[in-house]
Order: sequence, then C-alpha cells, then structure tokens
Amino acid sequence: MDAPIELDTSHVRLGDRPLIVCDVDDVVLHFFAPFLIFLDGEGHEFLPRSFRLTGNIISKTNGAVLEEKEVHRLIDAFFEAQERWQTPLDRVIDTLGGFARDADIVFLTAMPPQFSAQRRRLLDRLGLAYPLLASLQPKGPIVQALHGKRTLPVAFVDDMAHNLHSVRNHLATCLLINLRPDSIVHRMAPAVAADIPQANDWAEAAPLIHAHIVR
Repeated sequence: MDAPIELDTSHVRLGDRPLIVCDVDDVVLHFFAPFLIFLDGEGHEFLPRSFRLTGNIISKTNGAVLEEKEVHRLIDAFFEAQERWQTPLDRVIDTLGGFARDADIVFLTAMPPQFSAQRRRLLDRLGLAYPLLASLQPKGPIVQALHGKRTLPVAFVDDMAHNLHSVRNHLATCLLINLRPDSIVHRMAPAVAADIPQANDWAEAAPLIHAHIVR
C-alpha cells in the first residue's frame, strides 16, 4: 500500500471541467538532450549502455565511472541551472493553451521540490503558467487525490512507464499517454503496457487528448 501523500496541493483549484496532468521533463521541457550537453561541459560523458544514469556517466579525463553521489550532485546542479538549459518541446505551448480553454491543466514533475522555484520561473516565462507540483513520490496517488471522486474526464501524459502504470493502478478511468522523444536514453527505457497509447510528440498526443476530454 502506498504511503499517505505528503504534498501541498492547496494552490491547485480545479473547475467543473476535465483535468489534464502532465509530466514536465521530456514531456513539456527537454531534459535529457540538454543534460547530456551539461555533462559534457562538466567534463563527463554518458555511455548509452543501459537505462540508468548511475553507472553510465564517466569522466572524460580518465574514463572512471562516477559514483551515485556524484551523479546526484550533477542532476541537482542541472536543476539548479535549469532556466539556462531547458527549452519547450515543439507545439507544447500552443497545444496546452488550446486545451486550457476547456480543461484544467496541472504539471506534476518528478523533481526534488527544492528546485521548484526555478522551474516555476521558467514555465511562467514560457507562458506555461499552470499549477506545478514537484514531488519524488509515486504519481498514481497524487493524480488520484487531485481528481478525487469527480466523474469528469482526466488524462495523464508522461514519458516513463512506471509513472503511467502507477496512475493506471490508482485511477482506472484516466486516459494514459506515453509521450517521449526519440532519444538514445528513451530507446532503452522500459516499455509501457501494450494498451497504453504512445506518442512521439504533441502533434500525435493532442488528438488523443482531445477525443477523450471533448465529448
């Protein structure tokens, strides 16, 4: 059984309309591509040997594999500087803007909460001023708590199988979409269940969401 949710959602006010919950990294903002460039600038390199950062980041100086503690330090440093590195995916701004006329949109990002202020500034600057929740907790219970007992349509968009499966286990009526870029990292990622629709970009995801929330 999942632990109780320890997350402040008081700033999220939903109306009497459908809900779209979106992951952020590599769904709304590019993550892996700029992160690999960031690593290069720090004197490191990612070797695409498996779907893990720990064990696959090496020093370009001596080829030594970075320890987990150093990998986490680099991820934190990237999130600290995310406003200089991350850019929006193609069509995401206009697509979400269109959906916002008929649905509430909430960003649910799997990121250490201490970096949420930087992300909030970046999203606002891009015109993506939708409520933001930053948490490393499982996403299923969070989406379930957000939606509550409402009977309105709800959709969840994420690039990672475990997040999609978590939401499906807690909210059976939710439309799930596996949106992920064609990157060397995502090609090695665990596959989603066969019945979960996949999209390579927002041009493919948008019609699926529209058909679900506009009835």
